[in-house]
Amino acid sequence: MMPSQNPFTTDPLDISVPNEVLFEIFENLPISDIARLTCVSRGFNDVAEHILYSSISIRDVLSTSSSFPSRTKTCCESILQRAHLGKSIRGFHIRWQIDVHTSSSCQFNLGPTLERLEQVLRSGILSSLESLELWLGPANRRVQPSIPHTIERLILNSHFPQLSSCSLGAEWAKGLPSYSTILDGFLGSLQLLRHLKLHDHHAALNLSPLALPILSSFRGSPATSASLLPGRPIQYLSLIGDDYDVTQEILTRLARTTVPLRFLDLSGMSVRPVVLRNLATYLPAIEVLKVRLALRHTLHYALTGIRLLTMLSTVLSIYRRLVYLDLSPTSVAGRDTEQELSLCNEWYRACPSLERITFPSHSDWFLVSDGTWICKA
Repeated sequence: MMPSQNPFTTDPLDISVPNEVLFEIFENLPISDIARLTCVSRGFNDVAEHILYSSISIRDVLSTSSSFPSRTKTCCESILQRAHLGKSIRGFHIRWQIDVHTSSSCQFNLGPTLERLEQVLRSGILSSLESLELWLGPANRRVQPSIPHTIERLILNSHFPQLSSCSLGAEWAKGLPSYSTILDGFLGSLQLLRHLKLHDHHAALNLSPLALPILSSFRGSPATSASLLPGRPIQYLSLIGDDYDVTQEILTRLARTTVPLRFLDLSGMSVRPVVLRNLATYLPAIEVLKVRLALRHTLHYALTGIRLLTMLSTVLSIYRRLVYLDLSPTSVAGRDTEQELSLCNEWYRACPSLERITFPSHSDWFLVSDGTWICKA
């Protein structure tokens, strides 16, 4: 936030340094220190609060002993009590998750917190919001199919004209409420949106061709992606779900962006080589590919360890512009530096545009000027 944007006025009885100067000093401090500064004086409190509220990130872990998102509820009540700070809030990120040791049958008391969230999002207090994340874990579990999706209940009638990044979702299973036209209407109002993630939407969106005119990145299911990418300047795509849903019809639509799709993240699904070949055919401009390989479909029992990856050579030969191959999401036991170097050379012969490779071991290999590969583990 630039100093000229800060709605501060100096109180000469409280501090002698202009608030704009204090703001520049305070915003470089650790959050814990800024929080302590709120107790120093009224003037320090005014400046520190604007910084503390500029980006809100709340994470609630639900369990048998902690059955409701208390941190989120407290945060929402604090925002409602300090509406004058609303224009300072640029980021609002809420994440709920269930403790790994908690039974799936555990009941959670989410209603009161959801009511507070709804109040905050619909109040207009967050009119300057630039980044919104709502990952509400089990909030949609026990909602009846006839009732709107929990996320839609929160965003209905909300308005965020400055929003550039949006991430929405909750745990999903068959039979739970799906999204409706409420989501379409909300997205259609976000003319400045550049980055969008829809974690639990598995159908097509119904948006006007004029909606989301500057969207550049998307993460979601193949069906949702296919409805969103055509006619939009999306360069970064992250697919989630099942690779069997990446059909030729889907690929045809994914290729209809107004600019070439350059970054493809497939870490959210297990991908067979046949799908990688199809992707190279329909999306020839891919420069960065992150992938979790489904090795069970191509297992060569005569090979061990990372040599299982040798089958990628024929696939990579189809990629003409691939610069970076990231295999870190792929599960392969062990690490062998000699085998990794051998694969680097083998894949480079198949795909001469390659300059960087990250293996399942997370070791990074880079092509240097003399044509050799070096490892930066």
